[in-house]
Amino acid sequence: MFEDSMIPLDVWVSQFVDWLVDNHRDFFQALKWPVEQTLNGFDAGLNALWPPIIIALLAVAAWKFSGKGLAIFTVIAMTLVGLLGLWEETMTTLAMVLSSVIFCALVGIPLGIWAGRSDNFESGLRPVLDAMQTTPAFVYLVPIVMLFSVGNVAGVLATIIFALPPLIRLTSLGIRQVHPELVEAAQAFGATNWQVLIRVQVPLALPTILAGLNQTIMMALSMVVIAALIGAGGLGSPVILGLNTLDIGRAVIGGLSIVLMAIVLDRITQSMAQRKNGS
Repeated sequence: MFEDSMIPLDVWVSQFVDWLVDNHRDFFQALKWPVEQTLNGFDAGLNALWPPIIIALLAVAAWKFSGKGLAIFTVIAMTLVGLLGLWEETMTTLAMVLSSVIFCALVGIPLGIWAGRSDNFESGLRPVLDAMQTTPAFVYLVPIVMLFSVGNVAGVLATIIFALPPLIRLTSLGIRQVHPELVEAAQAFGATNWQVLIRVQVPLALPTILAGLNQTIMMALSMVVIAALIGAGGLGSPVILGLNTLDIGRAVIGGLSIVLMAIVLDRITQSMAQRKNGS
């Protein structure tokens, strides 16, 4: 009964993407420009700095938010990455993650706040987020390449789409978890909706928002290897090269560097969220 395709969805999708490429290339290039400028700025800045300065900055952040143990681990982990000969790739990956997280925050936090304050918007947004989170990451690559070409910027754009849903969901959850009596008390004292949002809901929801930011960072790092398939540089390149040439050593040092950087960023952002929650 179902031997042959009866709904040519693949043809329709291909035609739609071709139509976008042919008729709206300028729009997508304009969309690409701020991402490209942000990424290039971070990449150039991080690679221009003397490595001990970056290690020291990360160690200070780890010590401030988590304590001496994480600071020592950060120094050891980042020094090991440098000794493995992957410092430049690590800085490119960090630039890609930072760029992705910035644009995820610019888009995800406002959408999450809107979803947290509007049941109708949250109901309409939920199936979109479900689709974004359940669609395999590789599926994003083909339309991204067709619309934005290959390279680091295309990798960042794919990462933004992949890593955005957790931040929206947790921001919405944080806003909804604010006790209604606190909102009513603020309104009773004459606060406007904007003042209630800025002075009551967002501060109380901040630990949950930071937890969403942590999840976004982790998902962005998980896209590093996949983004390397479309020409993105960074630590995904040695992993893909090791896979293509069956060089297990190269793949292992690339994967180890990703793991070490993920642990450092995860512990720092988790500690930030916990500190806000404790305060």
